[in-house]
Amino acid sequence: MGGNLLANYGEAVAMLLFGIGFSNLLLQKKLIKKIIGLNIMDTATYLFLAEKGYIAGRAAPIIADNVTSADAYINPVPGGLVLTGIVVSVSTTALMLSLTVRLYRRYHTLDMDEISTMLKKDEI
Repeated sequence: MGGNLLANYGEAVAMLLFGIGFSNLLLQKKLIKKIIGLNIMDTATYLFLAEKGYIAGRAAPIIADNVTSADAYINPVPGGLVLTGIVVSVSTTALMLSLTVRLYRRYHTLDMDEISTMLKKDEI
């Protein structure tokens, strides 16, 4: 069993990072810390995809020296998924931060419990 963990340490690190980000997202009360937790989860997902897409001994999928066999190259799809995910993650983070700024300007706090309490007072 120990050999499998050592052989797949990249995937294990990705799972550990995902757990850290998820627990941060659930347990923190401040919005900025929740956004950081979500970004840690995104990074863990990209690391996992990159680890699954890499095959030792194979080259990047750029045809060189007239080698056209698919067995000589790694699969380019996980790399494309990672790049697409990074673009979506940056856009999502920018939107979350802009909404956080708006919430802070309105309620003068980033604590979710305080904002919830103020919202309940506004409804009454």
